[in-house]
Amino acid sequence: MASALIVYAHPAHQRSRANRALLDRISDLHNVTVHDLYETYPDFFIDVEAEQALLLEHDLIVIQHPVYWYNMPALLREWQDLVLEYGYAYGRQQQKLAGKGMWVVMTAGAPEHTYSETGVNERPLSDYFLHYPRMANVCHLDMKPTFEIYHGRHTEDATLGDAAEQYRSRLLSYLKELSNHA
Repeated sequence: MASALIVYAHPAHQRSRANRALLDRISDLHNVTVHDLYETYPDFFIDVEAEQALLLEHDLIVIQHPVYWYNMPALLREWQDLVLEYGYAYGRQQQKLAGKGMWVVMTAGAPEHTYSETGVNERPLSDYFLHYPRMANVCHLDMKPTFEIYHGRHTEDATLGDAAEQYRSRLLSYLKELSNHA
């Protein structure tokens, strides 16, 4: 069976109701590695070689994080800049991640309707994250449709539970798909 690496970046995991629910729902999956960047690198000194080796060991790369000021958390940005370097993730002869799957999972504190032309954020959430499809393209990754949870702190438990079940189901589906292509 294919394996997934969840590159998880949340500077305040203990306060994240939505992300905790998602990760709790997949905690029994043995072919899924949750790699918490803030736990691993509290000093922001990223071991690039170790991170690159970890990526090579997995078939699906899941980038999971909360939305902070229309962007990813700072440590995830640092990780992206250092780990996905030329000559490893992209370049003429070195595209070591080519063919792997990539799935972006984001949680936003605001309600979904605020991410619209008429909402306070003036555009869909995906408009703020155009770099992910570009990253997938440059690194020759097969990008899956983004998974988004809105208003996580205020969502009813049953609704959050349903979202966590959808997250698990999609993750398992992507892993099965990757296994079938191997």
